Amino acid sequence: MTSARVVANSDGGARGNPGPAGYGVRIEHATGELTHELHAPIGVATNNLAEYRGVIAALSYLAEHGYDDTPIRSDSQLFVRQMQGRCRIRHPGLPPLYRQAKAFAAQLGHVRLEHVRRTENPEADLLSHVAMDVQEARVGERAKESAVGSQTSEEGRRAAPSSGRASGSPSTE
Repeated sequence: MTSARVVANSDGGARGNPGPAGYGVRIEHATGELTHELHAPIGVATNNLAEYRGVIAALSYLAEHGYDDTPIRSDSQLFVRQMQGRCRIRHPGLPPLYRQAKAFAAQLGHVRLEHVRRTENPEADLLSHVAMDVQEARVGERAKESAVGSQTSEEGRRAAPSSGRASGSPSTE
């Protein structure tokens, strides 16, 4: 493990809860100098699920790069309390993510989860919004494709002959 000191700021969010979701992570030196930024859309999910995915991404990065004794800051008090065992996890999709996050944290040695105000986590918040924008664009594109496909199918049905015979069949009339 490396002794260089870094801080991970993580945020996750969903528009609609559940809705288009994503996470953002900013890894920086203790001096505030940027080390790395991560963000990704995660489909349609809840805010809490997005928070877990963000912290798992942060922990994975820290493990891959040999960082230990790292504070991870999140503006989700619920998430921090769940990870500390102070709040129950109710969503059925969260226990596997909880176990994954705990396993990464154990691998790193000493990880401190800290709750911070949203105003103290602006870069990670911005990155999570970038990821949500990407997810919304994907959902919008799928909806457009689906509408075009439906429209094409409807036009095909209207153009098909209604006589019950296959199109192109010779007429016997």
